[in-house]
Amino acid sequence: MAHKFTNEIEPGETIDDIYMVKDPILRSTTRGDLYIAMFLSDRSGQLNGRMWQATEAVYQSLPKPGFVHIQGRSELYANNLQIIINNVSVVDAGKVCLEDFLARTDKDTKQMFKEVKRIVGGIKNSQLTALVGQFLADAELMEKFCNAPGGVKLHHNYLGGLLEHTYNMLRVAVAILPLYKQVQTDLVLAGIFLHDIGKTEELSYDMAFSYTDSGQLLGHITQSLLMINKKADALAARGTPIDKPILDALGHIILSHHGQYEFGSPKLPATAEAFMVYYIDDLDAKINQVTAAIDNETSDSNWTSWQKPLETRLYRKRIE
Repeated sequence: MAHKFTNEIEPGETIDDIYMVKDPILRSTTRGDLYIAMFLSDRSGQLNGRMWQATEAVYQSLPKPGFVHIQGRSELYANNLQIIINNVSVVDAGKVCLEDFLARTDKDTKQMFKEVKRIVGGIKNSQLTALVGQFLADAELMEKFCNAPGGVKLHHNYLGGLLEHTYNMLRVAVAILPLYKQVQTDLVLAGIFLHDIGKTEELSYDMAFSYTDSGQLLGHITQSLLMINKKADALAARGTPIDKPILDALGHIILSHHGQYEFGSPKLPATAEAFMVYYIDDLDAKINQVTAAIDNETSDSNWTSWQKPLETRLYRKRIE
């Protein structure tokens, strides 16, 4: 039987299918009864799942994350679709088609990576060219770069999302840099290419999108800077060191690209290049969030449900 994707489920349906379970939590009702809250997902999105009258044993049996066979029903609660689970059983990962559960970019990754290499190939500063070349020559790292998601939840959270996000940012930069002659093009292009490179180490995506131990401990901003310094050290060991002001300017872009302390940025932007990378990054991330929320809305309303990360509902009606 063909898999019923989460974005195809309507209220009032009987559910008898396999989904990926994430973040199960055992809770108590006001009466003291146990229930399990969880996310049920596939490549099309995720829904809230609730199993009432649950037990500790059932909760402990659930993978975190992993695959489960769900029997239950769909219903609307507070205008959001959720799955009420009657029975749940664990499914071996080897028995499912992973392509049904891990979302992947619909763009051509080979073409995007080719274009990324072409754009950064236009960097004229010899030291930045050498540094970027160190990353491009690392075949294992570039394979991760082309396959990693851009995030776990907020934006570009699908396989190839990191590459797509970087590709989009580079194209925006190429389009607007001619308008700002005082902004140093080479630093912007190198900064965009490397700003999220640490996500190749921060994120795990073999079964579900999650964080590695080092990703939790360090985060991709720190990891990106460490990776840049490591490649720079390798160049220095071969007799081609990178000047400290160049490394500092590039490092500042990495450390400030989230733009605000409350968003996890260790530094605030203090150069024109850092400001440009921050705003291009935020633009591409926000538009990806907005369009995904609009596309994934299950109701026929002109408005989406409340989008907590964006702090608004979104208007869906198109003006043709």
